[in-house]
Amino acid sequence: MASIRFISSRIIQAGSRSKETDRIDLTPWDLKHLLVGYLQAGLLFHKPKLPDALIHHLQTSLSRTLDFFPPLAGRLATIEHEDKTTSFFIDCNNAGALFAHATAENVNISDLVEPVYVPETVDAFFQLDGVKNIEGTSKPLLAVQVTELVDGIFITCSANHSVVDGASFWHFFNSWSETSRGFDYLSRPPIFKRPLIDDIHYPIRIPLQKEHIQERFFQPGNLKVRVFNFRKESIVRIKRKANAEMNTDKISSLQALLSLFWQSIMRNRQMDPNQETMIFLVIGVRQKLQQLPEEYFGNAIHSAEVSLKAGELVEKGLGNAAWEINQVVANHREENFINFVKWWVNSPLLFQTGPMMNNALLTGNSPRFDIYGNDFGWGRPIAMSHGAESKCDGLVTVSPGVEEGDIEIKVCLSPKTIQAMENDEDFIAALNI
Repeated sequence: MASIRFISSRIIQAGSRSKETDRIDLTPWDLKHLLVGYLQAGLLFHKPKLPDALIHHLQTSLSRTLDFFPPLAGRLATIEHEDKTTSFFIDCNNAGALFAHATAENVNISDLVEPVYVPETVDAFFQLDGVKNIEGTSKPLLAVQVTELVDGIFITCSANHSVVDGASFWHFFNSWSETSRGFDYLSRPPIFKRPLIDDIHYPIRIPLQKEHIQERFFQPGNLKVRVFNFRKESIVRIKRKANAEMNTDKISSLQALLSLFWQSIMRNRQMDPNQETMIFLVIGVRQKLQQLPEEYFGNAIHSAEVSLKAGELVEKGLGNAAWEINQVVANHREENFINFVKWWVNSPLLFQTGPMMNNALLTGNSPRFDIYGNDFGWGRPIAMSHGAESKCDGLVTVSPGVEEGDIEIKVCLSPKTIQAMENDEDFIAALNI
């Protein structure tokens, strides 16, 4: 791994503390992430022509952006109840976000974008590795690292996953880039009002076991990460094939692509044909819950499971798997999300880190996020990457491509599985449909 030298680290506060937003309660969608790690993503840019004042400019624009996003300058706070339950909320106290400045003096852009596999060097460009979201009571809820390369610059954010989901993460990133370009107002101001659901009273009380809080993070071991780029034309052909196989037009591009990887990964893990395989989807709630606007800031995601026996998954074709995904997504309506929230309040269940089952895949991110539109004033990014917190065997991350209409799919797998995929004639043929 290349040597990273840290130059400075400081706390950046909002320029003016918001009086309207002092406290924000956490919803079940927020609370269930307390025991897992921060969201980490960053963007690679060509180095600006006038880099001397860059760090000061980014710090100043970050401070101005935090004026609009007071939760990210705050800390988590707790209320201990007599019944041994705990409530969590965001104290918008302007304790500040962390800003680290580093340099990787021997790293070029080509060192990061040309290798087949994402180099481990990228992991060093992120802050707050191994920090659980519940530690946001004392740790910053947002940590930025700006790393200067020989010919580029990497800007990364690590944000508390009990405060943001992917949509809110990139909403903040988009807003910071606007402020950096000199905008005085945001094109999409965040909305912090929590959803009102019958019989749900804030703050929500949850029981917490100390052994879960103190549990160390699971170390995933030797894994490889590779990004597959799909051009718009290829995506259209793969989607058309999936729909044709099922005599429908309802299967989406994303559903077809996820099915392609679900099939290939399970085939190359050499699963028993009778073994159940699963793919866990992340369904956005903003698009399905009327009272949640697109600018809602917080977690608004729901997990859904699709399962097929390995034999059926592999033998019945791309369209069959895609249709199963389509039906699960279609059947998740507003009432499902409301019922989940009500159930969760009575039986809180927190995600925890640990090894993924060999018969399961986990999906993340979305091709809808505006990632490559983040121009800080010297041009669009040339690549995006995630930090070490996003590494687990079986994670499939979907993002928009550099060019409009393209999609990037990043897989994190054991070396054995990923090398088998690279030699899988069926998978390679599908890539070239």
